[in-house]
This record gives sequence, structure tokens and C-alpha cells, in this order.
Amino acid sequence: MVFLVVALLLLGVVLGTIAHAPLTFSVAAGLVIAVWLGVFALRERLGRRRGTSAH
Repeated sequence: MVFLVVALLLLGVVLGTIAHAPLTFSVAAGLVIAVWLGVFALRERLGRRRGTSAH
């Protein structure tokens, strides 16, 4: 429960910060995060196909 509260608090801080940032910076940061998540998802999918487990 505490983790959820902290996560929501950090989300609020980040959204408040991004609201005051220039639009180009916001879009660039969003693209960086999207690429990072895409690479992570691709690595996870390829790792599961090979039968290796990280756990």
C-alpha cells in the first residue's frame, strides 16, 4: 500500500514537472521512454522464446 502511495506521489510530481516543460522536451522524453519500453518488451519476448528464464 505504501508503494502505491509513493508511486502516485511520484507520478504527480513528474506530471507537474512535465506540464511546465517545453512541448518539444515532453515529446522527446516520451519517445525515449517508448523506445526503452519497446526494447525491454522485445528482449523479454525473445528471452521467453529461447526458453531461458530470468527467475
